[in-house]
Amino acid sequence: MHEWALAEAVVTSVVKAAEAGGLKKITRVRIRMGELQQIEPDVFQFVVKEVSQPQTPLLKQATIEFETEPAVLKCRACTHEWPFAEALQGLSEEQAEAIHFIPEVAHVYLRCPRCDSPDFEFVKGRGVWVESVEGV
Repeated sequence: MHEWALAEAVVTSVVKAAEAGGLKKITRVRIRMGELQQIEPDVFQFVVKEVSQPQTPLLKQATIEFETEPAVLKCRACTHEWPFAEALQGLSEEQAEAIHFIPEVAHVYLRCPRCDSPDFEFVKGRGVWVESVEGV
């Protein structure tokens, strides 16, 4: 379950940020998840809360908010941008899963809808990161 490893990394980052900022108590954490990660939000939220339990002095009262950032692709040939959700339409389940595990294989299955080029990049929607840590 890759959600567990991601949750541990997020909680570690939150605690380090709080300590670096001199916080005695964390009140709010905002976590952004890229759509391309294809994390199960309910599972991830549960795991973050479970992982944060041992960190009770800092995270006991914290509100943890999760937001998904939609993935966006940008053609290097014509600069057209389009949503990943749109790009997935028409792909088989196996192809979509291959992109989930190795995003770079998207170039095998996807093309720019404007110029038909396979030369594009993901400009948004990758990774998981801590957007903000608030406290006192």
